[in-house]
Amino acid sequence: MAKKIFEPSDLDKGVPDHIVEKVSTSKKKHLIGPQYPYKTKMDEEEYEKEKGELQVELLKLQKWVGDTGQRIVMIFEGRDAGGKGGTIKRFMEHMNPRQAHVIALTVPTKREQGQWYFQRYISTLPSKGEMALYDRSWYNRGVVEPVMGFCTPEQHKLFLKQAPEFEKMLTDDGIILYKFWFSVSREEQFRRFKSRETDKLKQWKLSPVDQDGLKRWDKFTKAKNKMFDKTDVDWAPWTVIRSDGKKRARLNCMRFVLNSLPYEGKDKKIAVAPDPQIVGSVHDMYKYT
Repeated sequence: MAKKIFEPSDLDKGVPDHIVEKVSTSKKKHLIGPQYPYKTKMDEEEYEKEKGELQVELLKLQKWVGDTGQRIVMIFEGRDAGGKGGTIKRFMEHMNPRQAHVIALTVPTKREQGQWYFQRYISTLPSKGEMALYDRSWYNRGVVEPVMGFCTPEQHKLFLKQAPEFEKMLTDDGIILYKFWFSVSREEQFRRFKSRETDKLKQWKLSPVDQDGLKRWDKFTKAKNKMFDKTDVDWAPWTVIRSDGKKRARLNCMRFVLNSLPYEGKDKKIAVAPDPQIVGSVHDMYKYT
């Protein structure tokens, strides 16, 4: 019988027994999501080398953004523990924070609750020469809020109607908009939560909402599918990042951005197209989300 690496806890409640068992007996370097294309995590030395090369390209990109007055918005969404924050951190590691901003809004104030839903996000949008990276965004109302009961069905329906219209205004005004959905398997999400439960440096990441959300996997899936159906539009498409392997997700997200933009001094041997097994459109990746 395999030795268990995680002890039973309240976190297990509401998670299917076979997933609890699979995660509890998994090897640290093995990737256990049933459809993930790689069986083991990426080698650390290889990862650090490729990350460094891509971060040099990101600095070239940032200079081009500043020199040409571009405005870039990157939205990082996905299931809890999907790897959004870690990817943003690697994007920002060496960039100038005066020109690249991370937007991670807290719970809306009473006054903000009385505003048009998109209103408080407008002031966070970038000016010329800036990039804004959203660690969750207006898409809170696309999945999290309706599943957790933080908005009404009418508010959710209105959001799904208005979000593409709002984004059409942004792109029509010249903003370059990326919408990334970090897709993680139920097995890997649960393993990350179990790791946070015992890691004193990560326990702050494990909120009561996260724990409650573990039990609502199917409801999140239904809400996500509806959001894709209504908001995956030509002028603002979703890009799915399969993130069971965090390192591959980070590198390929960077590659997607770098490969898509005509910045000065691009090294085409480094800013290559992302791995199609890791990054793709909703149409191409939907069965894996």
